[in-house]
Amino acid sequence: MKPLGFLNLRGISGQIAALVVASIVTIHVIITIIFLVHRPDQIDPSIDRGHSQLAASVQLLGAAPVSERPRLFADIARAFPQLDIQSLASGPAEGADEPASIDLHILHRRLGRSYQIFSLAHDGDVDKIGIVLPDGTAVSARLLQDSRQRPFWGGPWLTTLLFAVISLTLLGLWAARALTAPLSSFAKAAEDFSLNGAAAALPERGPEEIRSVAKALNRMRQRITALIDDRTKMLAAISHDLRTPITRMRLRSEFIEDDGHRSRMLHDLDQMRSMLESVLSFLRNDRKLESMTLVDIATTLELVTDQFTDMGHKVTYDGPEHAMATVRPDDLHRTITNLVENAVKFGAQTTIRLMMSPETVTIEVEDDGPGISDARKEVMLEPFVRGDEARNMDEASGFGLGLSIARTIVLAHGGEFSLNDRQPQGLIVRIQLPVRQQSRQAAA
Repeated sequence: MKPLGFLNLRGISGQIAALVVASIVTIHVIITIIFLVHRPDQIDPSIDRGHSQLAASVQLLGAAPVSERPRLFADIARAFPQLDIQSLASGPAEGADEPASIDLHILHRRLGRSYQIFSLAHDGDVDKIGIVLPDGTAVSARLLQDSRQRPFWGGPWLTTLLFAVISLTLLGLWAARALTAPLSSFAKAAEDFSLNGAAAALPERGPEEIRSVAKALNRMRQRITALIDDRTKMLAAISHDLRTPITRMRLRSEFIEDDGHRSRMLHDLDQMRSMLESVLSFLRNDRKLESMTLVDIATTLELVTDQFTDMGHKVTYDGPEHAMATVRPDDLHRTITNLVENAVKFGAQTTIRLMMSPETVTIEVEDDGPGISDARKEVMLEPFVRGDEARNMDEASGFGLGLSIARTIVLAHGGEFSLNDRQPQGLIVRIQLPVRQQSRQAAA
């Protein structure tokens, strides 16, 4: 890491440093605003310690004639003995100035500019002050101090603290989202990675480190896509080249006089051609072949049932007459066909079952064959893996791609694919698909 890397605002360290500085500045601004609004240097006017009584009494004395003041002094002494208002023989000393006490400032504002206030003495919680009336007469009074401390939660400090905590929390959440959002997009892109080129490239924005990772991942996706394309093209070319000699061998085998040899030769050639087509079908399955369409799934399942029934298999359909969902019609038809083909090979009776809910459509293909052992269920979903000995009655019956292709198609729909036991014997292949697709362009 560079010694002054935190000065680079395009990097993560620079953005974190900028966030810390912005947080400190923001907190100072908030504290300054609260101080200016609440002015903790001023006493709350709602807390009256006799200021209003003293101001009213002094203003009454200042407005009364001199002859009436002795009577007023007696009346005020009876009404407000705690103020101890008395006549003062002399005014303020030469050069005396109004003290900088907050209480005296408040009292001076209440009395007005025609009155002069000065301090005489201080004894504990009592201030002895002098007040010069507009006509020059001086009086003395006691000014009580507030010994009560204002509660912490009633002042501006708690508000400041709350603002600081909320601001730091919001800034922290914003920073965490700004720095982790690209990482979340990386995870989503990896989850939705497809080889059909439909998925958008990762956005190359954010701090330098994030942009570097996004560029590297985009280049990696391009290389993977190119590698898969080359693989598919190569195998497609091999398949195309092999079809010609297979065709020639099939024509030549027709001239074999021995019926047994000719039949076995034709069977081997058919198996080779079927193997090539199955492999190519599996390789093409990671490409998007069609778009999502609102389809009546029940009609598709009934069509597959009728096709296998016409071929002499015991296949029945159990479900509603109509069930609409957004799927790829050809892929769904191919999936169910593969599963039913697998079921009729190993069982005498096959049932296609359809169940609907507001959010999910569940399809089950059930057979009464020997089933698949629990230890082999996960392995059976891998490509080119044939069934265990119980279901692998004919080595030439398949190439281990039926379940793998079906699972790939289901996952491309954002669904779930599972193998389950049937009682007392048999296998249930369960497919769960979302009724509505969230604009999903995904591949397995």
